[in-house]
Amino acid sequence: MRDVSIGQYYAANSVIHRLDPRFKLLAAILFMIMAFFVDTFFVYGVLFIFIITVALIGKLPLFKVLKSLRAVIVLMVFSLVLTLMFSIGTEQEVALFSWWRINIYTSALLYAGLLASRLVLLMLGPSVLTLTTTPIELTDGIESLLKPLTLIKVPVYAFALIMSIALRMVPTLFEETDKIIAAQKARGADFESANLLRRAKSMVAILIPLFISSFRRADDLADAMDSRCFSGGNRTRMKQLKFSLRDAIAVCVMVVLFFMVLFFRYNWWGVSWLVSFRGIIY
Repeated sequence: MRDVSIGQYYAANSVIHRLDPRFKLLAAILFMIMAFFVDTFFVYGVLFIFIITVALIGKLPLFKVLKSLRAVIVLMVFSLVLTLMFSIGTEQEVALFSWWRINIYTSALLYAGLLASRLVLLMLGPSVLTLTTTPIELTDGIESLLKPLTLIKVPVYAFALIMSIALRMVPTLFEETDKIIAAQKARGADFESANLLRRAKSMVAILIPLFISSFRRADDLADAMDSRCFSGGNRTRMKQLKFSLRDAIAVCVMVVLFFMVLFFRYNWWGVSWLVSFRGIIY
């Protein structure tokens, strides 16, 4: 769990770090939306190369970026197993493997691979965002994007602050979980037993101390904010958010990439070579 990179910030002097946090938030959301429009491994590969290129431009260690995938390995394996076991092939398709009532088809393998690729991209996008953006910048960006909601009396600043604190607490809670697991193992807890019921009971010894620790940290944070006379909204900022030329260039890049993904998927003008190319790579 200590390898989870979402919520952590990696300090560096790069163009990606200096981008407007509002743009980076919208770009991360747009990147995740793009992942749901992709239906070929070729485009998934392009998006993967794109996000790795962004990480390199941001001077991020690739190991730190890629290790965030460990958090979704269990989800990926679970999704792949269910997809392979319960997918139904076409009438003309012959099963690659058959056992009892389980049949594995080529189409199921392709769909499972696409699903795994989508989970990878959905994890990498937020990881790069949080690694290149401080919690304060995230708070300011969220507040600025949601500012129109103040017209209907929505407490935007409080909402943005809650999201920022929750995101910042993710790595802290994972670290605390590791400490609790180590302490419980020293007391004889069995987290590696083949008996699922026994392992489930052992998880209670983790969840209860984790909840207590979380409430204690929340209480300490509230006391710290209160002692510093924190009052909420209408606060001034030392650094004002400004949209610069590099942000405009980054917006153009994201818009072009999004358009290319949609065009590759739907081919609105019926380009013949694109139809042939999709038939080859799918």
